[in-house]
Amino acid sequence: MQRRLSAPDIDFEAIRIELGVNEDYGAAALAEAQQATDAHAAEREDHTDVPLVTIDPPGSMDLDQAVHLRSDADGYVVDYAIADVAALVRPEGALDSESRRRGTTIYFPDGSVPLHPRVLSEGAGSLLPDQKRSAVLWTIRVTHDGEVADVAVRRALVTSVARLDYAGVSADAVASRLHPSIAALPEFGELRHRVALAAGAIELDLPDQEVVSGPDGWSLQIAPRTPADLWNSQLSLLTGRCAGQIMRDAGIGLLRTLPPAARDAVAELRATARSLGVPWPDGQTPGQFLAGLPRDAPTTLAVMSHAGALMRGAGYLPLGVGTGPADPPAEDEMIHAAIGGVYAHVTAPLRRLGDRFATEVCLSVTSGKPLPDWTVRALPTLPKILRSADSLGSAADRASVDLAEAVVLADRVGERFDAVVLQEADGKRPARIFIAEPAVVASCEGSPAQGSSITVTLTAADPVTRSVSFAPA
Repeated sequence: MQRRLSAPDIDFEAIRIELGVNEDYGAAALAEAQQATDAHAAEREDHTDVPLVTIDPPGSMDLDQAVHLRSDADGYVVDYAIADVAALVRPEGALDSESRRRGTTIYFPDGSVPLHPRVLSEGAGSLLPDQKRSAVLWTIRVTHDGEVADVAVRRALVTSVARLDYAGVSADAVASRLHPSIAALPEFGELRHRVALAAGAIELDLPDQEVVSGPDGWSLQIAPRTPADLWNSQLSLLTGRCAGQIMRDAGIGLLRTLPPAARDAVAELRATARSLGVPWPDGQTPGQFLAGLPRDAPTTLAVMSHAGALMRGAGYLPLGVGTGPADPPAEDEMIHAAIGGVYAHVTAPLRRLGDRFATEVCLSVTSGKPLPDWTVRALPTLPKILRSADSLGSAADRASVDLAEAVVLADRVGERFDAVVLQEADGKRPARIFIAEPAVVASCEGSPAQGSSITVTLTAADPVTRSVSFAPA
């Protein structure tokens, strides 16, 4: 019998309706987006001579970042241009109000619902190739040992000369034909990755389910992770670290935080590793241990699944506003433990609300100018907005995957699948399993041992309730 691995059609509109997500921005907000002009045109430095490039998924139009990277005798020079959304959105106007209501771009398998109207997020505000664009240009000097030596932030006029994607950059690196603007990216990305791990950064390499549309319809796959994904992420993380440091030192801004992993969570992870026979070398941080695990081992999935307990309690912390100066946050309250230091979101203002305001703080602090009143008023209100937006984005993602799982598997009840047990049943929750093809993460009856490879039978798949269940075969 031919096993079906895809579904000819899946309708995600019901999820959008259920979550109240749509592209109705209101006439006033849409008009502001259509008429947006650069409020800081007169003060921009002209850096259109820097041959910046963007690296994004194929087909992306909301391009927040463009980069030029070069090495010299002292190390590396990173020019990182970020779309200057604050220059295009009138403070406390209709578009600003609508973006605060939304908080973030929400993604679905059949398209996104942007934070800002597409005429801005995919047009005037996007760093599209061969266009002069308003940007906030970060120039960061990094030494040969990966440490930050100097940071400059200013408003600039820039031009991207090429739109690249992750798979293409990875292939070009293998073939030694990288675009000259990012020829040093692989070595730089690996260097910064090592520095981050040494500082305590933690990365969870769990299967990331992706609902993909292809010639045969919708299918469930594992989202590809290329070397370029890692290299490019280090640019964003570096900039976020620099932004966080600027705001922490100034005592004002908006930080992304995560408390240090609880001792019992680390102890439990060590116990899990021991029970699975996975060695944890002496002296390795949790992040270094996880990064060194073999990707193709079933036990790695189980260990990574348990490592999620190290990363609980992420939040947003406004500095210098809404709290008294006599009671400033403690140092560890300002840290993002999974990144290994102070951190802030500043690199995706077209898609995340908080980045626009955090960037404005960095520009004001580094130039010695007073922080705009509209930014000061907004900072204490942002954590609640951003937490709600994060929850909505997670709900959209989970509901979409759940629906796709149920639809793709609907006519396969009774069939058997090879699976890896991510977590065993603990009395409160059933066991969790991962199936590679189609890419499914689901509950499983019984008490299979974590980290084991087992065969399971699909016992139910209901598109109405968006649920599937399995039992050991």
